[in-house]
Amino acid sequence: MSEAANPSAASLPVAASADLEPERAADLAHVRGLVNAAIPPGYVESMQGKMIVWSIPLERYPTTYNKQPLQLAALAAQKNYSALYLTGLYLSAERTRRFEQAFAAAGKKLNMGKSCVRFRSAAELDEAAVRDAIASLPVDDCISEYEASRRP
Repeated sequence: MSEAANPSAASLPVAASADLEPERAADLAHVRGLVNAAIPPGYVESMQGKMIVWSIPLERYPTTYNKQPLQLAALAAQKNYSALYLTGLYLSAERTRRFEQAFAAAGKKLNMGKSCVRFRSAAELDEAAVRDAIASLPVDDCISEYEASRRP
């Protein structure tokens, strides 16, 4: 979603990076731009605490297990690193495998936790892999995969 489509979006990186060194704030802004350029229509960008979140609004899909919007991705500055949470990867083992392989093919070291990619600098990320991970899950597909992953 562009800043023009969401007037409050211009203030998002300010809130998320208020206490950061300029280099880390710039990295956060760069990765935010990368996500915004790749994200399919229908997701909204918002803040949860100091974390930038991209999710499906409850108006579009209200039946989540925790009554919160279904999240595709999030971006946060932690104490010693930044983290890009790509929860959409965990809906598909194949998508996760492709993401890991793309990092390896690009010669980048993937520092991946349970639901996040940790980085100290945006240069550590494989931008093509991040763009693909974000762009590969349109809203309807995200909802379908989420529902398929839930236990009956």
